[in-house]
Amino acid sequence: MSKRTVFNMLSRAAKKYADKPYLSTKGDQGWIRTSFSEAEKKARTLAYAFVEIGLKKGDKVAILSEAKTDWIVTEFAALFAGGISVPLSIKLLPEEVPFRINHSDTVLFAVSENTLDKVISQWEKYENKDLKLVVLDRPSDKIKDICQQHGFDARQLLFIKDLYRLGEANVEEHQPVVERLESGTKEDDVVTISYTSGTTGNPKGIMLTHLNYYSNSHAAVSTFKIQEGIATLLILPTDHSFAHTVGIYTALVKGLSLHFVDARGGGMNALKNIPQNLIEAESNFLLTVPALTSNFIQKFQEGIRSKGGIVEKIFKNGVAAGIRRNGDGFRKPGAVAQAETFLPYILAEKLIFKKLRQVFGPKIEFFVGGGALLDIKQQQFYKAIGIPVYQGYGLTEATPIISTNTPFDHKMGTSGRVLEGIDCRICDDSGKELPKGQKGEIVIQGDNVMLGYYKNPEATAETLKEGWLHTGDLGYFDEDGFLVVVGREKALLISEDGEKYSPEEIEEAMVTSSDLILQAMIYNDHKKYTTALLTLNKPLIKKMLSQGQWSSAEELAQELKKEMLLFTRQPEFVEKFPVKWIPSNFQIVEEEFSEENQMINSTLKMVRHKITETYRDKLELMYGKESQQRSKASNLDALRSLFDL
Repeated sequence: MSKRTVFNMLSRAAKKYADKPYLSTKGDQGWIRTSFSEAEKKARTLAYAFVEIGLKKGDKVAILSEAKTDWIVTEFAALFAGGISVPLSIKLLPEEVPFRINHSDTVLFAVSENTLDKVISQWEKYENKDLKLVVLDRPSDKIKDICQQHGFDARQLLFIKDLYRLGEANVEEHQPVVERLESGTKEDDVVTISYTSGTTGNPKGIMLTHLNYYSNSHAAVSTFKIQEGIATLLILPTDHSFAHTVGIYTALVKGLSLHFVDARGGGMNALKNIPQNLIEAESNFLLTVPALTSNFIQKFQEGIRSKGGIVEKIFKNGVAAGIRRNGDGFRKPGAVAQAETFLPYILAEKLIFKKLRQVFGPKIEFFVGGGALLDIKQQQFYKAIGIPVYQGYGLTEATPIISTNTPFDHKMGTSGRVLEGIDCRICDDSGKELPKGQKGEIVIQGDNVMLGYYKNPEATAETLKEGWLHTGDLGYFDEDGFLVVVGREKALLISEDGEKYSPEEIEEAMVTSSDLILQAMIYNDHKKYTTALLTLNKPLIKKMLSQGQWSSAEELAQELKKEMLLFTRQPEFVEKFPVKWIPSNFQIVEEEFSEENQMINSTLKMVRHKITETYRDKLELMYGKESQQRSKASNLDALRSLFDL
């Protein structure tokens, strides 16, 4: 039996899918496509260059760049040269970069024109004074200007094109070295050190091995029954563990074609280019996280609202009909419900849904969701318009997929079936396994479980116990054997009597049930009742104010109180949540939670401790004497400031 390594996967793909497109990056003349065999050849050539400039076995190669062909090739090249890849989030702030570089002992750092500024602005903070910088772009005036601005000697930069030439010139000398390293690779050798997003304290470096990637990729393919040769546009960054495994490595198993968002000119250009890239890539499926699917829903709803009248009515009736027809996906209602909903659904399908799907390209079939909890209303919406989101669950420590819904076996509101080869249990605080239906910590064992945290034996011992990965997530198996994830154990609300509850499901329900609420963080830290911080959908509220919807800040505040609790009247959520965890008061936060203000992390999740710390005064307003009056006055001030009332 051949070794279960990344090299085995790449070599097999280079033979089986030799001339088929693997990696596609947008250039001035259109899409530049790299086949599977070309990708392997380029990676080996670059590896010869890495060996020539001194990379040794076990050395770390960090990558901080938007997704592109040379990002993927650089990771493979680092592995061929005996190194370990350290993929870094494109969304890191400049001051967050040095810790990861220093902690990982990086010796070679691959960056792009777009990330060069944040890297060299921190140059004095890197402990390795021999750190080599490789730029995954051509020399440019912009690169020259960035170097001058920071007093950095541009001659220190190594450019990827030059390294390819250096590799070609040293094939004869270094090919035997690379082949020896490849053949000597063990299944438990580390492939990547992936850093957590660091919502509390310093991030941890998760060590993932060849066997981790091999097993998780193959199990995902087997469970999902992925067809060969289908295409996707990777909207998620390639450092994101979900995109990293399901994109880069699953593609090797089934010959998938990956397209990268055109990020030339920076992040704002990338956002503008997504709609056009979606059409051009002709994706069969897309990887997504709740923040992305929510954003698309908002844009759809804004577009439909702008048309108004009959179009809006057909759309709403069609979505409602589609939701009823689909049931929970596992069980559908009978013939009577199908007949009653046929006309409104088919009318919306022919006039609206078909056009909405075109936004994602002419061949779109489905989304695969991960990264965080996806509210059931989002799942129902996408299923109704004909692009189902097959929600999964995982975490980087599990490489990352633990379970998933699939086109063949799915149930909305759940995270699907556990992948084959993974033993998943629900345990109480003492480690005892709980029966079906009871909520506890999700604990797993399998070949996908990480080796441990780099240079952090204490955290490793806390998370890995006798071969079992304690995820820190809460969940249960429902009556049909689907895994239901309810949130993070460490993000728990805690009432004054010590009872605990995970807030994510309620927050998602609040946001997806209301058009006026943009973000919600609910709060209870040993208190008598639960409260919420809300950010608002400002453009929609301004539009509704201009149409005379409300005449004063007081009226709008009353409406927002109703909107906050709107979810409690939705059929999906009636009596689902205990009353004590439903917020009874709220405070308006004028600035949205974002990555820029560090309230949202690089995986698009709220940084709860940061939000709590920043808005401590608003939270305290909602407790104690005269809390109702004080919080109401604060909200009125915020509304007057935001909307000129």
